[in-house]
Amino acid sequence: MIVTIFRSRLRGEHEPAYYEMAARMKALAENMAGFISFKAFKAEDGERVSLIEFDSEDALRAWREHAEHRKAQELGRTKYYAEFQIQVCSIVRQYGSKPVLTNETSERRPA
Repeated sequence: MIVTIFRSRLRGEHEPAYYEMAARMKALAENMAGFISFKAFKAEDGERVSLIEFDSEDALRAWREHAEHRKAQELGRTKYYAEFQIQVCSIVRQYGSKPVLTNETSERRPA
């Protein structure tokens, strides 16, 4: 699994247009092969953090290179973001206590 950590601060004057574009990008990403999940959080100081999971580097690369996403990236750099940072990470280890479905049995069992 590949996780992208996207940290940003928005330019306030463009927030309505940003949220419209962001909703469109989320819908596109959810329909990409290999997409797993997207979650976004906003801190009190205005910093936003998004966690995006894809099942492989190839799937993430396809998303990064998607034509409409490329246009959104350019708008982000030139119009929407006061600052941003992207980190792309490979999962080294994963564990927890939330039950997961297995492909073989579709039964819930602890992770």
